[in-house]
Amino acid sequence: MLFFLPAIIVAFFSSILTIKILLPLAPQIGLVDFPSERKRHDGAIPLIGGISIFTGVLIASTLFVQQSQLLNLYLISSALLVFIGTMDDIYDLNVAPRMIFQGLVAAIMVFGGGVYISDFGNLLSYGDINIGSYGMIFTLLACIAAINAFNMIDGIDGLAGSMSIVSISSIAILNLYSDLMNTLLLQLILIVAIIPYLFYNVSTRNPRGKKIFMGDAGSMFMGLTVIWLLSMGTQGEKPSFHAVTALWLIAIPLMDMFSIMIRRIRKGDSPFKADNGHLHHICMRAGLSSRQALWVISSVSIVFALIGIISEIFQFPQWLMLGLFILIFFIYSYLLQHAWRFTKILR
Repeated sequence: MLFFLPAIIVAFFSSILTIKILLPLAPQIGLVDFPSERKRHDGAIPLIGGISIFTGVLIASTLFVQQSQLLNLYLISSALLVFIGTMDDIYDLNVAPRMIFQGLVAAIMVFGGGVYISDFGNLLSYGDINIGSYGMIFTLLACIAAINAFNMIDGIDGLAGSMSIVSISSIAILNLYSDLMNTLLLQLILIVAIIPYLFYNVSTRNPRGKKIFMGDAGSMFMGLTVIWLLSMGTQGEKPSFHAVTALWLIAIPLMDMFSIMIRRIRKGDSPFKADNGHLHHICMRAGLSSRQALWVISSVSIVFALIGIISEIFQFPQWLMLGLFILIFFIYSYLLQHAWRFTKILR
């Protein structure tokens, strides 16, 4: 682990330095978030968290991670996504160009790097399900879904960052358990690069007036990173974990996104229309503060991730884990659809 220390230090301080450089520049280029009916905060908050995380990852991985075409394609894809995310933060782009760009970035990962999900494992207890080259199309859709899932979950301080740390840490634990160390350093770099952002975003020790947000650049970057690591971890000759386990490692962002989209479609709205129906909004309507909602949702996310990790260690049947996940998703979706009843009771 001492070998990892220089990379961790570089990632941490590169991220901090980027924040300090961009803090005075963000208002001048319009990279700030203003309060609105849906976004309740004080003053214009710089949207530089995602750029700082990516910069820390880029510098540390370039210097310390073994170079490969796959790593380069990941960094190029991430840079493109951070760029379009930054443009979205400044100019508030429409859904169509964002989705098109996300698809192009996903295509780099799938077709350029050959990273795609085709083996779903023994989900039905009748043998492994392998869809071959159709996995490319599936992974394109999964990549866009993951990017938007982390983008949608970024609604209160620290939530997207915490969800990212839970997912990436869980993947790292499973890689360690499987004795696959090839991506461990990058995962540690990612986790450490997020920490300075969380300090400026949620810490009570952060100096007043220096708060920052992750922005679309950061949340989309986190979504791409997590789906890339999950694809790497579940496929190949020696996968670290089963494909169904991946669902448990990103359970909250995934279930929240699909539940919200189902609710919006049932109401006749666009599935991408922003509203105040996410889990964090419901927690706050139930009387929790933003920080309390963060702790509750993060704790639930950790529990789901632990279920996934334990299922791998003890080799629970994959069909059982899939069925249990689907059951929890339906319960989650039902509670979200009828949230007004439960928040009224809780209050």
